[in-house]
Parts: sequence; C-alpha cells; structure tokens
Amino acid sequence: MHIHILGICGTFMGSLAVLAKELGYRVTGSDANVYPPMSTQLEAQGIALTQGYDPAQLTPRPDLVVVGNAMSRGNPCVEHVLNEGIPYTSGPAWLAQHVLQGRHVIGVAGTHGKTTTTTMVAWVLEQAGLNPGFLIGGVPNGFAASARLGGGKYFVVEADEYDSAFFDKRSKFIHYAPTTAILNNLEFDHADIFENLDAIKKQFHHLVRTVPGKGRLIVPADDANLADVLAKGAWTPVERFSVDAVTDDAAWRAESLSEDGSAFAVFRDGVKQGEVHWTMTGRHSVNNGMVAIMAAEHCGVSVADACAALSTFPGVKRRMEVVGEVRGITVYDDFAHHPTAIATTLQGLRKKVGSARIIAVIEPRSNTMRLGAHKDNLAPSVTAADQVIWYQPAGLDWDLSPVIAASAVPSVVLDSIEGIIEKIVREAQPGDQVLIMSNGGFGGIHRKLVQALQG
Repeated sequence: MHIHILGICGTFMGSLAVLAKELGYRVTGSDANVYPPMSTQLEAQGIALTQGYDPAQLTPRPDLVVVGNAMSRGNPCVEHVLNEGIPYTSGPAWLAQHVLQGRHVIGVAGTHGKTTTTTMVAWVLEQAGLNPGFLIGGVPNGFAASARLGGGKYFVVEADEYDSAFFDKRSKFIHYAPTTAILNNLEFDHADIFENLDAIKKQFHHLVRTVPGKGRLIVPADDANLADVLAKGAWTPVERFSVDAVTDDAAWRAESLSEDGSAFAVFRDGVKQGEVHWTMTGRHSVNNGMVAIMAAEHCGVSVADACAALSTFPGVKRRMEVVGEVRGITVYDDFAHHPTAIATTLQGLRKKVGSARIIAVIEPRSNTMRLGAHKDNLAPSVTAADQVIWYQPAGLDWDLSPVIAASAVPSVVLDSIEGIIEKIVREAQPGDQVLIMSNGGFGGIHRKLVQALQG
C-alpha cells in the first residue's frame, strides 16, 4: 500500500511517516519547507521527499493521502485529491486507527513542554524494559528516530491541541483516547485556530471526556486554567503534583536540590521516593520530570527506577541544544516560541551560567506570534537576558519597535540573518552564551553563526 503524506516535514507528520514505513507501507511525502532535523531523519529512513505541491507527485495515484494540518483548500495537491476522489484522512485519525488501537496510550498534553515530556516518558519506559512505542513531535536524543511502533502494550504520544486538518477542526488529541493523560499546563496559544482561552479549555475538556475511568489524569496543583477544565467534569482519578510547595491536594511533590533545577527529590504522600540528578535545567524541566515519573508509575515502573532513568535522560534536539562552542562562546538552539517558554528557557540558562552574559536571538515565527497575539508579553519575557536581538522576518505583520521600547534589556531589531551573525561575531566575548530561539529553521543561523565565529 502506498501512502503519500502532504506536509511531511512537520514534526508530527514526519514522525507519522516513520511509523507508516515501519508498518510496511510504501511512504512518500512532500512539503514546502524541507529543513533539518526532520528532513534529515526522513532521508535516513529512506522516505522520498518532494519539494512543493505539484499534483504530478500524486501520479501514479497513491492508495491513501494523509493530509497535514498545514494544508488548506487551494493547495494544488489538496485540490487534486478532492477532484480525483483519492482516499484521504488526517494524521491523527490515521494514527488512532492504525497504531493506537489496543494500546495503553500515554498522552502528553499542554501548551509547553510536550515534546520534551513525551521523550522523558518514553525514555523511562524504555529503561524499564517495557519497549514502548512512541510518537514525538521532535527528534529525541537516545532513540534512532522520533517515532517507533515498539513491542509492548504502551504507546507514548505527544498530544497536541492544534487542529487535525482543514476538514477536521477538532484538536489532534481528541483522536487518541489516552489511558494515562498528562495535562502539563494550559495557556493561550494558536491564535490562528482558537478565538480565546476558553475555546482551548473546551478542547481540553473534550480530551478529559475521552480518558477511561480506569485511567489517570496527571495535572499540576497550581494551574488555574487546568482547574477550570477539570471543574467542567472529570470521570477519571486525578493525581496532582507541586514543585517546592506543600499543598493539601497534591500527593506528589518535587523538592529542588539545586537552584538551577539540575537535581530534585521526589516525594509521594510526604515520603521521599528518590532523587533525580540530570543535565536538564529550569523549573519547567522539574515539572516535566515529575509528570514523566508519575506517568511511568501508572505503567508499573517504580518511582526509584524512574528517577534513575531520568538521571540518564539525554534530552531532545532543539531544546537547549548546544550547537557549538567557539573561543569560549557557547551557541544554543531552542524551540521556544511563546513568551512563557522564552522566559522559562532564559531563566533556566541564567541559573545555569550565573553572571555570564546571555545574548538572546529570537525569531517570532509561530502563527500566533505573526498575528501579534503575544506582543505585549514579549518585552517582560526576556528580562533574564543581557542583550536581545529580535529578527523581523518579511512575513511578520506587525512592527517589533514597541517591544524594543518596552524592554528593560538592551534590544535591537534586525531584518537579516547575515546582519545578526555579523553583530554577534563583532561583539561576542569569551564566556558569552548565545541562545537562539525559534520554532523553525531560522535560515540555518545556528550553524552559520558557529562557522562565522570559527572564521
């Protein structure tokens, strides 16, 4: 059977392609923007990629077209599929039908941290010998690819609230029916899809409705938005956790053992269960680690074993990934693209590097950023940096100047990648930490910068 995937280089669709190939299907795909790390992974898997959406790629006719949610009416391939009556489906629907049936699904939902947390859960289950299947919306370290079928009963999936396809506007996670559901956090995002925060809460409530009574809901005790979701009704046992705070409704608690989040102890019902000592930093990483431990415990892994496994966690590409260190200048690549994620990433790096100078380079690339939905929160998000370079891409529909004016941190706006690189090469000093944040390829700026520093 031949499956063709439209939008194959998206993190979800690329992972889906890996699973389809492992199931024995012939898999091809196309995308308008082919860039690493997903393009590299697909090529390594032997999956043929086509640049662009010329309908000729659908000849000979595939048996099924899986349509990514970035596709819309008017796309030449979409129109050809509809006109020719080629069978089609969405990525989440295909995953639910062909992979998730009969599995104990661990779904990782939340505005922030889904990719890293999904990888953590998969890593812990792997170290416990459970051979989990997984689909991760990124490229993890420690695994050969971002997805695999696995050989056991467990399947870990990044449960995204973004819509499923142009013909199915429900959130992706509605398709997954997880037995263990992690609701890690909830804020407003995806302004191109959701009118307001209440619209997202409604989708999260729909997710809660799909979790069986024998399952488990894992939520932070201090998230008011998730509390609103659960107040709409929950038919599944809820387990709550806190970080560095004792609360009456949280049976689980993390206690930081280091200021930068690189070590923490895990308590359940007031009794210490184990400690994690790892390379991750930041309070958000401790949050992610806690829910991974709790989810693994629901799958039969002891807390002590889960802590030991997380202590060897190798991380995820593009999450505080060190791209290079040249003349004492360290360059990082991070996926942060929401004010909260930008702030927590910078705060985590600050606690790690102390008084070293942090230069933040930020591309406001996401659809929500392009619409300007978060522009009032951008200036406060960078206070942990010493200098900020904002990239004004051609497609940004609003002016970044007010962000600069409101910033307490010295900031500039540049409209070329070459200009950003020239400025950093000219001004960076040994000991500086250059943190590049974008949810896209950012024109390959990371490697280009390292090469320029070397030169």
